Amino acid sequence: MELLDGKKVSTEVLNEVKEKLSKLDKKLGLAIIWVGNNEASSIYIKNKLKKCEELGIDGKLYHLEENTTEEEVINLIDKLNNDDDVNGIILQSPVPKQIDIINCFNKIKPSKDIDGFSNISLGNLVLGKPSHISCTPKGIMKLLDYYHINLEGKNVCLINRSIIVGKPLFNLLISKNATVCMCHSYTNNLKEISKNADIVISAVGIPKFITKDMLKDGAIVIDVGISRVDGKVVGDVDFANVLEKVSYITPVPGGVGPMTVAMIFDNILENIK
Repeated sequence: MELLDGKKVSTEVLNEVKEKLSKLDKKLGLAIIWVGNNEASSIYIKNKLKKCEELGIDGKLYHLEENTTEEEVINLIDKLNNDDDVNGIILQSPVPKQIDIINCFNKIKPSKDIDGFSNISLGNLVLGKPSHISCTPKGIMKLLDYYHINLEGKNVCLINRSIIVGKPLFNLLISKNATVCMCHSYTNNLKEISKNADIVISAVGIPKFITKDMLKDGAIVIDVGISRVDGKVVGDVDFANVLEKVSYITPVPGGVGPMTVAMIFDNILENIK
């Protein structure tokens, strides 16, 4: 069994980003829009801004009140779209119920859509055209590539169908000639599918959801889930339970999470020609 060490790989990626940024004539800018006061969001944003500082990126937070209207969010996005000092825009999820987050994503200029959630970014991904790729799927693919895991002909059980993880990752996997079964809460025979998969990727947010009886010998397991149990961060996979059956596995924390953060800045760098 070998750990897919996202902390190690993300550090290497960020060191490369920092080196490239140091050679630029201008300082890049990242704008983060946060509507409301979601506790988890505050932690994610703090980490992103800290990483901006470490890399020499001008990170700015636009914190809006819980009762902010969708129109006000869009007006801010328009302003940032037209600001040449802003190279990337992130609209932090979740947003209050009065805001249509997909509509807001689609107002972000494609070149500044660092998260890759707009219709244009996702559409380009499906068509195989250049675009920013959602950070978690992109991070997973970079992690697999780093460890020389060949996806060609592999059977993949992907448990998630969101635009944040499942749908973009599905397209990235099939572009590498994997055979992908996308599963979700309505999948009836999940155990049968996962047990026949070479690679199992879970992003359901249920602690210890993936157990060894759901895996075949030598399976590769990518754990995207994040939950808190007794004050500790855990993933979807019953880690200790499955170790004897897997060939590769991502830890939580220290697996996919650091890769997601690293890809934000990798995407910003793509804007620089």
